[in-house]
Amino acid sequence: MLSILIPTYNYDITSLVAVLYKQLEEVSYAYEIIVVDDASTKEELKVKNRTIKQYPHCTCIELLENKGRTATRNFLAQKANYAWLLFMDADVLPKKNTFIQTFNLENTHADVVFGGISYENNPPEKSKMLRWKYGRAREAKTVSTRKKMPYLSIISQCFLIKKKVFLQANTFFENTYGMDVLFSRNLENLNVQVLHIDNPIIHYGLETNTSFILKTKKGLETLSKLEKERKIPNNYRPIQKAYVALQKRKLGGVFGFAITGLEFLILKNLNSRNPSLLLFDVLKLNYYLKIKKRL
Repeated sequence: MLSILIPTYNYDITSLVAVLYKQLEEVSYAYEIIVVDDASTKEELKVKNRTIKQYPHCTCIELLENKGRTATRNFLAQKANYAWLLFMDADVLPKKNTFIQTFNLENTHADVVFGGISYENNPPEKSKMLRWKYGRAREAKTVSTRKKMPYLSIISQCFLIKKKVFLQANTFFENTYGMDVLFSRNLENLNVQVLHIDNPIIHYGLETNTSFILKTKKGLETLSKLEKERKIPNNYRPIQKAYVALQKRKLGGVFGFAITGLEFLILKNLNSRNPSLLLFDVLKLNYYLKIKKRL
């Protein structure tokens, strides 16, 4: 009935699998855990992750070539034996010891179930403050807030979905960061039923400030490309709406000139102990303007 699917790359997934297995022992339906190592380069982690095979119904597959997150998820879905798929990133852990049971798998009528994301209360080291602060402010949303934008509120770090729905919505294979927005749009176009519940995972694998900013830029490039290809509308995400508003008022050039001149100071703030999310938004919008100019 349930296939738990975990892609991993250079990350220790033994703790996650142990927690899941303990909870799965309490359910009455059939299940499996499939981990796919996407050609990790750290041999010691690969050796450690192989130990999950000790658990019944648990498989670890090692790819010889790095396929990227999207293709690996498609591979996992094809390997899955059951009708329900629970995708989980390697760097998360369930917040509740009733995590599996709370999905109420045997009684739900939804096509997708999302339980939410949370972060640790204690702040990390300075080099990871931006990702932690962003996650707590922008991703750790209440159920009522998520229901207002049911599709865009789905964060792919952990979500439950019917296999047939996933295969209909995840029809792309590009090894490109930022494709989650297309997945959300495809779910919306399919008019699937999304259920938001209070059943969060804790995201532990925080990127450094520098890495998070680079990933954000890659995501904006993907967003602009998808818009140009008319796979998503030009006002789907808040940053697209901000861009449209600037252009309508013919302020794009002035904004870009001013922010480019202040970029050094903005980056200095984003790498501080108290990064400003407003300045992060400004930096993102300026970078989006530059991308739109190029395309």
